[in-house]
Amino acid sequence: MSFSADELAKVTAEIAATAAEYDRTAEIPWAGLWAAHRAGLLTASVGAQFGGPGAGPREIARILTAIGEGDASVGLLAANTLLLHAAQAVHPTWPRATYEDLLRRSADGPALVNAVRAEPELGAAARGGRPKTTATRTPGGWRLNGRKAYATGGTALTYHVVWAVAEERVGHFVVPGDLPGITWVDTWDHLGLRASNTHDVVYTDVEVPADAFTEIPRGPDGVYRDPSAMAGPGSFGHPALYIGVARAARAAFAAFARARTPAALGKPIAQTERIQSVAGEIDLQIVQAETLLHGALLRLEAGDESLLPELSAVKVAIARSVIAATQTAVAALGNPGLSRHHPLERHLRDALCIRVHPPQEDTVLLASGRRILNP
Repeated sequence: MSFSADELAKVTAEIAATAAEYDRTAEIPWAGLWAAHRAGLLTASVGAQFGGPGAGPREIARILTAIGEGDASVGLLAANTLLLHAAQAVHPTWPRATYEDLLRRSADGPALVNAVRAEPELGAAARGGRPKTTATRTPGGWRLNGRKAYATGGTALTYHVVWAVAEERVGHFVVPGDLPGITWVDTWDHLGLRASNTHDVVYTDVEVPADAFTEIPRGPDGVYRDPSAMAGPGSFGHPALYIGVARAARAAFAAFARARTPAALGKPIAQTERIQSVAGEIDLQIVQAETLLHGALLRLEAGDESLLPELSAVKVAIARSVIAATQTAVAALGNPGLSRHHPLERHLRDALCIRVHPPQEDTVLLASGRRILNP
């Protein structure tokens, strides 16, 4: 299945119409989520075996770039949901009845899912370690206790996929978001992605059934790590949404340049060679990011496994290009680019958030360097 460019552009425009307001209020961006839902984008990656369209990595990337261009917060919520559906299509781990419930809810409206992994003490799960969140056996299943940080989606989540220790095993629990014992702590006061509702969540004696748990394997060094610690073929959803942010910054820059006519110049600044060169630099960075993204995915589709060790480096390169594009646009406009009255300021804040998604740059460069120096 594939959405046309016109279909995606229509959704982008609808989502963008409310993005600035949600950025100001930091509320859950329901209008944008409903726009994505009505277009069928939030369930595009549901596997064919579950009655879904079965979109692959490249189509997911196109979808998330379009959503991210409209609103990065909606893009992040959509990315987490689409990538979990995609993972379920390739390697089903959810209890059948639970996943069927999620699909039923997804038919009625935006049904968001997210892997809830980070913890205040532990930090990012991608860097290894054991979670403090624990589950103990009960006659009917498990009792979950712990506190998680950066749980994107907040109260809008239909299901949480919670990283926890269960009888010395580490894995994920699929937890309905409306169960008793789940409490949200409003901690999210962030530079960007303000409407993503990435708050802390506390689980207090949350009762889940016995089949809610799936163990994850240890790494070669015996350490449990979050699956996102290293890039894989299905992990380019997050970079894709930020390419959308860079595209939105490019459009905002162009609109300003066409409209701005200084009295001393007597013509729009878009007609000057300096601004045209800046626009070319912005475009170059976006073209570079998009080519890296889709080029990598095309090589993987063709079965080129030689790229696998380099995927994390590709993600870092995309991040650098996204940030360079938005920073170039803001720097060229000066004060207007930094004003909250202009969308470029929001796009820059959102673009900077690409750095926090694992694998992060320092770990990627270290791993790449070791691979090169110690063949």
